[in-house]
Amino acid sequence: MQRVAVITGASAGIGREVAVELARRGWRLAVAGRDPQRTKDVAAQVGGTAFVADFDRLDEVRGLARDLAKKLPRIDVLINNAGGILGARKESEDGFELTLQRNVLGSVVLTEALLPQLTDNRARIVHVSSVMNRIARLQLDDLDYRRRNFQGGWQPYADAKLGVILYARSLAERTGLESFPVHPGYVATGFGPGTKLSQAVLRLSRRLQISAQAGAAPIVHLADTPELGVDNGTYFDGLRPQGPTHRLARHPGTIERYWEELSARVG
Repeated sequence: MQRVAVITGASAGIGREVAVELARRGWRLAVAGRDPQRTKDVAAQVGGTAFVADFDRLDEVRGLARDLAKKLPRIDVLINNAGGILGARKESEDGFELTLQRNVLGSVVLTEALLPQLTDNRARIVHVSSVMNRIARLQLDDLDYRRRNFQGGWQPYADAKLGVILYARSLAERTGLESFPVHPGYVATGFGPGTKLSQAVLRLSRRLQISAQAGAAPIVHLADTPELGVDNGTYFDGLRPQGPTHRLARHPGTIERYWEELSARVG
């Protein structure tokens, strides 16, 4: 039976390259993105189905979950790749800081809504995090940065990517589903806030960046490898399991409290 993968943030960059490689390996793909034309183009390229949703609006994410559940016979892997960074603090229409919503809350809403289908097939969930999690300054009573300096967007982004790991481990503990966070590498995809300083740093560090194809490799590995031989919830730094993380990523109380904060926000 053909295996089915759902990939969010798949209209460009790493997500598109993951879709291309999984299609080459024979997967059936649901390609989800916010840009209608680019999402349709990628879906056509890989012979998949396009699903358009903007993670800045949680009602669209809930609609995406309904459409996926209706149109897909099964889901074997969900790849939570949607994300982003902002140079200045903004709130979504849902009332949440957008870095948190794009990187964490949207994926939480989608994953939790799809739990019946994911559980039926004992699906695996892959969560795209970042090495930036190591410099997080997580404050559970201020996840939306209402009282703290936004610091050009990088600190909220680091906090959100630690949050991805915490959610992935909470999901593993609560459901028993295979749930793995991964840092794909320092990928050259034009990613970053639009400030002059950030763009200058990205230009100066270009020689350290890897291609989108190389960044896709760890995600494809986690999606396509039947037995990973590691504990559920293991964080991968590229292809290397047990990569270094912030100390809070291993703290059971923080994992539980972070999930409580998320669930209080999105029900």
